[in-house]
Amino acid sequence: MTTLPGLGLTASGTIPQELLDLPWHLPLEEWPEDVIAALPRGISRHIVRFAYLGGSVIAVKETSERAARHEYRMLRQLGKLGAPCVKPVAEVTGRTTPEGEELSPALVTRHLRFSLPYRAVFNQMMRKETLLRLIHAQALLMVELHLIGFYWGDVSLSNTLFRRDAGAFAAYLVDAETGEIHPKLSTGQREYDLDVAQVNIAGELMDLMEGGMVDEDVDPIATSHQFIDAYRGLWQELTGDTAFNPDQQWLIEERIRRLNELGFDVEEYDIRTVREDSKLLLRPKVVDPGHHQRRLMNLTGLDVQENQARRLLGAIDAYRAQTDPHGDEAVAAHMWTQQVFQPLISQIPKELRNKLEPAEIMHQLIDHRWRLSEREHRDIGLEQALPSFIDEELKGLRDEATLMIDPPGDVIDQLDRLNRGEG
Repeated sequence: MTTLPGLGLTASGTIPQELLDLPWHLPLEEWPEDVIAALPRGISRHIVRFAYLGGSVIAVKETSERAARHEYRMLRQLGKLGAPCVKPVAEVTGRTTPEGEELSPALVTRHLRFSLPYRAVFNQMMRKETLLRLIHAQALLMVELHLIGFYWGDVSLSNTLFRRDAGAFAAYLVDAETGEIHPKLSTGQREYDLDVAQVNIAGELMDLMEGGMVDEDVDPIATSHQFIDAYRGLWQELTGDTAFNPDQQWLIEERIRRLNELGFDVEEYDIRTVREDSKLLLRPKVVDPGHHQRRLMNLTGLDVQENQARRLLGAIDAYRAQTDPHGDEAVAAHMWTQQVFQPLISQIPKELRNKLEPAEIMHQLIDHRWRLSEREHRDIGLEQALPSFIDEELKGLRDEATLMIDPPGDVIDQLDRLNRGEG
């Protein structure tokens, strides 16, 4: 295809020819099937389509020129700040049909592998406990964004993608159209985001309940309040004061340890005196998410989710205790990666490797090994547990790396019915 005159693409780095070759002269609704990736679409104010770009998948959203430019810049800035969000690919302007009719500009983002929109997470009956893990992931995402000064403006499950993370979920921002970045958010800005989130989450859960996709004992309003409580608890832990006497220095270490357990590093903190009672106040000044991720990356080179990293670090500690309790941690981590992690993952049949991320496979294999040992009343190694894990658990899972590309028909049907309001 020849690129149409007047077409403008703004992108960081080299623009791939495959991007230029997409049918920008057609409205998104008319893009041919050989270009489109069959992904389930959530509720959106805009036309959104997913397309193949070389060996990857992109999301293309038709919007206004101003909105496309703003969201592209927001996502780039968030990426530089290390925020969990989708990566922008390009903004496309100057689109016209061969007859000269103007078409809407578009924003192009990269699809996040192994991620699920919340409606795909709910494609089967969602238990209350799983829903709460999803809500807590959303709260943590919002806290992380607020800490770096990002005002979202349209907080919702629909504007978020989720990845499995060792029994929990990790949340990623997918829509920054209404977002703004400030040096620091005011209390009013944070409270407005909370108000919007509470209303949107309650409404989204009501829609899911009408479709029979959530346990009947789930209360959408109460669940949205739990989101607020989770956010406030995290925010207080990360930014609130700890009062202590001058001889209670251990309280500083305890506070930092609690933050590390939540997955945050403390880079700076303020200590100031309260004159009335001679107490000191400790307040974390700079907190940085990804404590366990960074530690595992430094030890092994593995780039995984925070809870997955915590679980794998535990596996490394156990391996070290068995093989060389007094040996160097970095050496033990390297040996575990070479002798345990990589050999086990390599034994997963190729046709099953898109089921879950490798780190998630290892987490679930460790859990399976524990259940198997308990069932058989003897200690079973990971190598022994692998065949039954593959047969009993892994084979029955959907391919989450490709769910968004070629999802099961029942997922698409359910999502389409919900989008049409049929329940």
